[in-house]
Amino acid sequence: MASNIGYAASDASAPLAPLEFDRRPVGSEDVRIDIKFCGICHSDIHQARDEWDGALATNYPCMPGHEVAGIVTEVGKDVKKYALGDRVGVGCMVFWGADETRGVDDEQYQRPPAIYTYNSVDPQTGKPTFGGYSDEIVVNEHFVLRIPDSLPLEKAAPILCAGVTTWSPLRHWNVGPGHVVGVAGIGGLGHMAVKLAKARGAAKVIAFTTTAGKKDDALKLGADEVVVMSDSADVAAHAGSLDFLLSTIPEAFDMKPYVSLLKHDGTLVTVGAITKARDGDIDLAAITMSRTAIAGSLIGSIAETQEVLDFCAENGIGPDIEIIPIDQVNEAFDKVVGKEVRFRYVIDNSTLPKAGS
Repeated sequence: MASNIGYAASDASAPLAPLEFDRRPVGSEDVRIDIKFCGICHSDIHQARDEWDGALATNYPCMPGHEVAGIVTEVGKDVKKYALGDRVGVGCMVFWGADETRGVDDEQYQRPPAIYTYNSVDPQTGKPTFGGYSDEIVVNEHFVLRIPDSLPLEKAAPILCAGVTTWSPLRHWNVGPGHVVGVAGIGGLGHMAVKLAKARGAAKVIAFTTTAGKKDDALKLGADEVVVMSDSADVAAHAGSLDFLLSTIPEAFDMKPYVSLLKHDGTLVTVGAITKARDGDIDLAAITMSRTAIAGSLIGSIAETQEVLDFCAENGIGPDIEIIPIDQVNEAFDKVVGKEVRFRYVIDNSTLPKAGS
């Protein structure tokens, strides 16, 4: 009889449903975690519904979840950093892509790529990795994060993806005092970007949204101004005003209006969209004329993830969340796609059924 249970999709059109399975035994460097909460990332939906291709094409069954927070219940004999009862988290990666990449900075950019928390192949078992929509997870200690005592587990969970994915580019491009920062897309990632940019001391943070109903929400999050992208006059009024623009938009979109917002030497970094771009979406002439840079940023390293957890704890920052039982996960997926969530759903994993029940 299987000893673990989670919610998984059996194919691209199937709703997530209970799936019993067995986590691998705890190895000498491993930590077993009793999962208390798991955030719902838009990436989970893309992956469960097989909306990416190439190396990210979905293998079924697919059990999502890479915003995992819980308690250590077992450690391997060589584990040095964690003990039973520790409050910990797991983000997007659970192992190195190859032994030679151990100890290398920025694990998320190494080749071969890191083993992701779900929809990768576990090198120790040869089976698909299953994520945090489940009761437990077993992870190499290097990829386990310590959650500060002042951060509630349910608030810490989204920081493990939404937090570090926005923190990493803000840190890499040294965004801080004196900078005028734009955040495009005010959802799970975007709302954390607003909070983090403000906490890093940006002179002004401007939220850009296609949803007029989010204007008041963005101001409450700390944005100094909000621009609704359908208001062409307001967009034009902000042309050439931004030092840095972080786009968290999770699908292909027309970049041209956003490029126009940048100063010369300004930078646009996208973290939300890895879907195939549409023809003609970027106006290269506009980029050339203003010497702007368009870049991308992928999640964050383990060191950066610990850094942002500690920063959030020290500065009293956390995501705005709504806790749901696991049996509402399919409804939550639809609401995320429909932009109805404010701003991150978090699963209460205690609502999972028991394996073998």
